[in-house]
Amino acid sequence: MVIGFKNDKAIKDRLFIPAEVPILPLRGTVAYPDLVMPLIVGRERSIRLVDEAMNKDKMIGIITQKNPDIEDPGIEDLYTIGTIATIMKMVKMVDGSQRVVVQGVCRFKLIEFSSKEPHLTARVLPIFEEYQKDIEIDAMYLNLKNLYKKAIEMAPYLSSELSQIATKIESPGNLADLIASTINISATEKQEILEKIDLKERMKKVTALLNREVETLELSSRIQSHVKEGIDKTQREYYLREQLKAIQKELGETDDRLAEIDEIRKKIAEAKMPPDVQKVADKEVDRLSKMSTMSAEYTVSRTYLDWLTEIPWSVSTEDNLNIKDASKILDEDHYDLTKVKKRILEYLAVRKLKADMKGPILCFVGPPGVGKTSLGKSIARALGRKFFRMSLGGIRDEAEIRGHRRTYVGALPGRIVQGIKKSGSNNPIFMLDEVDKIGTDFRGDPSSALLEVLDPEQNFSFSDHYLEVPFDLSKVMFIATANQLDPIPPALKDRMEVLELPGYTEEEKLMIAKQFLIPKERTEHGLSEDLIEFEDEGIKVVIRSYTRESGVRNLERELAAVCRSVAKDVAEGETEKKIITAESIHGYLGPIKHFSEVAARTKYSGVATGLAWTPTGGDILFIESTKMRGKGNLTLTGQLGDVMKESAQAALSYIRSKAGEFNISEDIFEKNDIHIHVPAGAIPKDGPSAGVTMLVSLVSLLTDKPVRNDVAMTGEITLRGLVLPVGGIKEKVLAAKRAGINIVALPKMNEKDLEEVPESIKDNMEFRFMEKMDEAVEFCLTEKSKG
Repeated sequence: MVIGFKNDKAIKDRLFIPAEVPILPLRGTVAYPDLVMPLIVGRERSIRLVDEAMNKDKMIGIITQKNPDIEDPGIEDLYTIGTIATIMKMVKMVDGSQRVVVQGVCRFKLIEFSSKEPHLTARVLPIFEEYQKDIEIDAMYLNLKNLYKKAIEMAPYLSSELSQIATKIESPGNLADLIASTINISATEKQEILEKIDLKERMKKVTALLNREVETLELSSRIQSHVKEGIDKTQREYYLREQLKAIQKELGETDDRLAEIDEIRKKIAEAKMPPDVQKVADKEVDRLSKMSTMSAEYTVSRTYLDWLTEIPWSVSTEDNLNIKDASKILDEDHYDLTKVKKRILEYLAVRKLKADMKGPILCFVGPPGVGKTSLGKSIARALGRKFFRMSLGGIRDEAEIRGHRRTYVGALPGRIVQGIKKSGSNNPIFMLDEVDKIGTDFRGDPSSALLEVLDPEQNFSFSDHYLEVPFDLSKVMFIATANQLDPIPPALKDRMEVLELPGYTEEEKLMIAKQFLIPKERTEHGLSEDLIEFEDEGIKVVIRSYTRESGVRNLERELAAVCRSVAKDVAEGETEKKIITAESIHGYLGPIKHFSEVAARTKYSGVATGLAWTPTGGDILFIESTKMRGKGNLTLTGQLGDVMKESAQAALSYIRSKAGEFNISEDIFEKNDIHIHVPAGAIPKDGPSAGVTMLVSLVSLLTDKPVRNDVAMTGEITLRGLVLPVGGIKEKVLAAKRAGINIVALPKMNEKDLEEVPESIKDNMEFRFMEKMDEAVEFCLTEKSKG
């Protein structure tokens, strides 16, 4: 196929270009017309292509790959503009590859591929350069020559011979192609120049790229001249130090710096690091040995090596796998908490059978003062492991977990790595306290950084930003603590095994006080059993009348106050033994702080006793209703949330729909306003579990029948008259018991949840299960109030 052209010589040249040519894909560079280019051909298909071309007309089409990483490019991986070239020379190498020298003939446009095997072959349209001489092209031609000479003088990668070659080139197009092929630009930019068929456009593009390269070289030259002054001074100091070393060696004197380097190498060997970490440490020591001690970088590098060598890479404590001993230790430190102790003993049993088991990731959730943090210490003592506690409350910076990069002044590893170092072993009990109180701000989200730490599938190669080497956290037993589950992000919650620690009953608190708190307070106040003794009834009075909590912190404070008072008497000379009874306790602690107000509150109609769950455990709440003349409005107060307000609306709507059955006149709703108030107005309240209580309170008000003062209730209501299940049953039952209420009305579907309530509590209580709202009204209301 021959393309028509004015110039006879061009027609003669083009007779040698066939309509179909074999296509050689090129990686990372571009071939240009008239330029000679050496190539290394290594791909099997490309070798076959060259062999075939050598046996024919030696003419091939060269096209650059879009992505140089593709080993076997397809049609879609190649550009559409390439260069027709002739093979000038081919030499076969020992390894089977070929060294080929090609010379470009002309550009071509790819029309279509005609075959893919044994190599790519395509129909092509040759593109010959033709241009009219004008002033603008001549000016750009001269400018390019001058700029190129300037670049050759400044760039070390450009040979001085290129200047002579450029001088002899008369064609502006060839000059532009030569410059594009030799200056430091990307393969994509080289391809763009190849695709510029219009000569003026091509020369403008090459001029812009060459200008950029010259500016870069000038800037580099200026920087180099500034740096050279500093290097000359550094080299002089280096030679002088080397001479000083030689002199000291001849005199038999030791160099403190060399001794320091040797000491670090010894520490690295003793640390028994993993191979990849040791490689990093050795490289850093080599850097350190070549630095000046006066350099700022020296201190940074030395501190980094200290951290690497002091981390317990291979130091582990041996687990106490005697399950009976571990159980005894857990019982010594904590009363009850059966579920948690069972989980720890199960872990020990599995460790005994499978030595390389990954450490569990537990999360203790419960109200304050139930012993979550102290339980972590007890577990460490039972297992024979080191213990480290890290408080997460208020942490807002991701670097607290992962550390800072060494580029920052005063950078340190994160608190995870610091904790491992302080504990001195790679398998401690690591307590993440208050995991529900992590904050977040512009410095990052620490809870997201914890995702890797608390994932057994990832934490075997935890990477701290400061260390930048992996550390195996899979042997560490992580225990997180929280008061509430809701604030913990779902992804983090999913990585932890949640164990709930509910509040203690009065009997449990009594046993805890006798076995743990009183002996502890006696010791801390310097008192013996001969000086102070607590009677059970006296302790119970403290529990009932001076504390109202799920845990035992306030109980401990009150017992400490009694011990302080006795210690004062002993210090003043009294030696008589003080017996703390139910009657004498008021003399030490003053007036009663808490008393049961259920009977006093509920003797009037419109007041009902409900049960609520709070982050600090269960509690009782009173729902008060009253009516006054008005237009049928409903007012709700006491900082109620939307769900609780909707429960009140639902209760009122249900009562209105069944007013006849409750013997309530319709006029009451039209001529009166109703006000529902939940005392303790400063505390926000929400949730559906007060629905039954609101219903009973409203029916009590509108029928003038008081609510039974020995009943507390909980349950969600519906407009269909059903009572739906709610959560926190154990905590609510314990709250009722603490308040002196022995009858609890619960939804029928919550009957199964009573299995979690201790038998000692259930024995003295009565439970009434409700399926319908009418049952709650019938059971909880008394006869009409008198007078």
